[in-house]
Amino acid sequence: MSEVIASPSVRALAREKGIDLTALAKKLGRKSIAREDLAKDNYGAAPKPRDSHWDIDHARYGPVTEEPMSRIAQVAAANLSAANAMVPSAAHFDRADVSKIEKFRLEVRAEAEARETKLTALAFHVKALARALHDFPRLNASLSPDGKTLTLKGYCHIGFAVNAPHGLVVPVIRNADKKGIWLIASEISELAKRGRNRSLRPKDMGGGSITISNVGGIGGTSFTPIVNPPEVAILGLARTEIVPKWDGEVFRPLPMTPISLSYDHRVINGADAAQFVSRYAGLLADPRRIMI
Repeated sequence: MSEVIASPSVRALAREKGIDLTALAKKLGRKSIAREDLAKDNYGAAPKPRDSHWDIDHARYGPVTEEPMSRIAQVAAANLSAANAMVPSAAHFDRADVSKIEKFRLEVRAEAEARETKLTALAFHVKALARALHDFPRLNASLSPDGKTLTLKGYCHIGFAVNAPHGLVVPVIRNADKKGIWLIASEISELAKRGRNRSLRPKDMGGGSITISNVGGIGGTSFTPIVNPPEVAILGLARTEIVPKWDGEVFRPLPMTPISLSYDHRVINGADAAQFVSRYAGLLADPRRIMI
């Protein structure tokens, strides 16, 4: 066989791996060799990933300290890495008018104090999301590992991420579509407290329909959370801001919450995502429709 065709970087990698390009080209029956052809150990099974970019003595460059990753953080890191690598994720962005929600929360402040319940905006997001899932059942689903079967769920369990000191945890509001705002608010408060003090029970987590990641209390204008398998979508909420909105005659300042929906593109297409977020934002704009 004539001289093998390969780029300088491929030849360098072949030398590093000790691979004979001529022998490999002969085995493959072609002259052109690409980097992918070298990613096979003994021209068969894929090798373990190289970790040279990670395994570094950082102390060579200056003072460092080390702290162990908690078990929960390690599990979360593994799950997020797998999700990011395996799920073809896309994202859709929008904003929701929450002026009526904020007005209602002010009106019932005395009742909230009497109930000893903190009525946060997140409770309304959970309820609106549960209602929207009824109209878009493909977002309340899970795809089988082989990608051949979609399981549509007849329940509506909404997860919400809690940034605990020991790592990220995701407790779940069970049957959120069948619960009122006050009960949802109470459960959010209790589950978040358990999440932060490491007292969540197995029944408090898992089996979610969709997850909410809320960074509104921290800041930011938008972000793209990673889908939390086996769910097929995750909703991101950023900090509410006052935005001028044209009402047909004048611009009015309105509190608007930035929304980002990350979704598994194998199950949900762009039009579905846009329609879902539009429906969800519409429910937030008129909270009476989610409180009946």
